[in-house]
Amino acid sequence: MIPAAFEYQRVSTVDDALARLASLGDEAKVLAGGHSLLPLMKLRLAAPEYLIDIGPVDELRYVRLDGDDVVIGALSRYSDLARDPVLLEHAPLLAHVSASVGDRQVRHRGTIGGSLVHADSAADLPAAILASDAVLVARGPEGERRIPAAEFFLGPFTTPLEPAELLIEVRLPRQTGMGWGFEKFTRRAIDWAMVGVAVVGGRVGLVNMGGVPLRATATESALAEGKSIAEAASLAAADTNPPDEPHATAEYRRHLARVLTRRALTAAG
Repeated sequence: MIPAAFEYQRVSTVDDALARLASLGDEAKVLAGGHSLLPLMKLRLAAPEYLIDIGPVDELRYVRLDGDDVVIGALSRYSDLARDPVLLEHAPLLAHVSASVGDRQVRHRGTIGGSLVHADSAADLPAAILASDAVLVARGPEGERRIPAAEFFLGPFTTPLEPAELLIEVRLPRQTGMGWGFEKFTRRAIDWAMVGVAVVGGRVGLVNMGGVPLRATATESALAEGKSIAEAASLAAADTNPPDEPHATAEYRRHLARVLTRRALTAAG
């Protein structure tokens, strides 16, 4: 399908992007990699009057260490994250998950910030960010604010970002030397996961087990109490509300969550 008419605006700095968002308000949408927004526009599920392309904003492409944190610019692409030496050493879960997203074309255009702001519970990156206990940094007219990942995903495709705010970076504690694991089950190699599980530091993030990205809190509590991996994994689907579809019923997804959590926890050691 063809999207509704819109005005395309291209910016090259964060300040320019924020000025456009402040002046255009709710009628504007930000375009990063485009893999989430453009399909919605073609289906007329999103019809912004203005499209602000932040693709050229190179100042938001970086990975660096800042004390005990790994800091990632919001426009860092999956392909760059997958092979970044800082991530491979200090946040290997995120590097691995980035390498597993979609196909090569998607990984060379898609951005971590675009995925997180889209807030799709079926996406891999939000679960990895939750398991990493990350903090997301937004900038707007009132300055910067930090939002814990656990408070960022409010509902299906909904975040606490204001219309004039822009996600600028992601901060996560170093995972140097920590065991980690990531498992997902798909119908075909590059499909969205029916269910996925990301594990690091005793935290467990779930893919496609509800309307928002989730942590398997019952599993985490069981691990903290010293329960076995098998016992903890058996609780992975507690308090979840997975979609019920012909190709993957809710009960099947709960079964997958338990199986994949056991595998991811075993890999994490």
